[in-house]
Amino acid sequence: MCGRFALTEVVKDIAEAFSLAELEGFPARYNIAPTQPILVVIAGEGQEPGSNLPDRRALLVRWGFTPGWVKDPKEFPLLINARAETAIGKASFRAAMRHRRILIPASGFYEWHRPSKESGEKAQAYWIRPRRGGVIAFAGLMETWSSADGSEVDTGAILTTKATGAISSIHDRMPVVIQPEDFSRWLDCKTQEPREVAGLMQPVQEDFFEAIPVSDRVNKVANMGPDLQEPVPLEKAPKPPQKKTPDDGQLSFF
Repeated sequence: MCGRFALTEVVKDIAEAFSLAELEGFPARYNIAPTQPILVVIAGEGQEPGSNLPDRRALLVRWGFTPGWVKDPKEFPLLINARAETAIGKASFRAAMRHRRILIPASGFYEWHRPSKESGEKAQAYWIRPRRGGVIAFAGLMETWSSADGSEVDTGAILTTKATGAISSIHDRMPVVIQPEDFSRWLDCKTQEPREVAGLMQPVQEDFFEAIPVSDRVNKVANMGPDLQEPVPLEKAPKPPQKKTPDDGQLSFF
């Protein structure tokens, strides 16, 4: 699962990483949450004359996928993630997998380790980022939902896959990362069918990400500063009480 992420690189670096000719300025975002607008990259509609850049453009969509056949979004669950293993055949995502694959620029994502109640441990938030730093691309899907009055809303979801390496001890899912050399293939919905790009929806190598424990302030959408990514010491689970023995003058049932 991916329920929060961040995009903190400067516009120039994002434009360069995704080979975008133009990209409007926007502030660094340290706590991007569902239903908020997210930056996505899509295949363009035609190469600009004289341009040597790939045909791509950026736009904002709402994070929370709504299939085109939904009549009332208020009665439909918020789809912020799509499982890579089933997206090709699932009714909600089938059309988008064929026609509207996107890239979602990110600096990293947040995940929570939620131990069992029996363990006595508290839930712990982690800031998970690429070890090499810089901006990366999550695989995503896009759909434009049209209401009865003719208004339209562009919506998107992040594809997830099985977690690897250190991430697997925190959560069993993580975003699918598309490598730069595969951007064009992933975005090419004209000649690349879903089955032909299925191999791109694999977990990244085990050492690609590093996980940094952070405070639970990231739980609140109102908290949006860089301090959210500052490391905190891991809290140890409280030790269970020592069992009394008969020598203590107390009854023991064990």
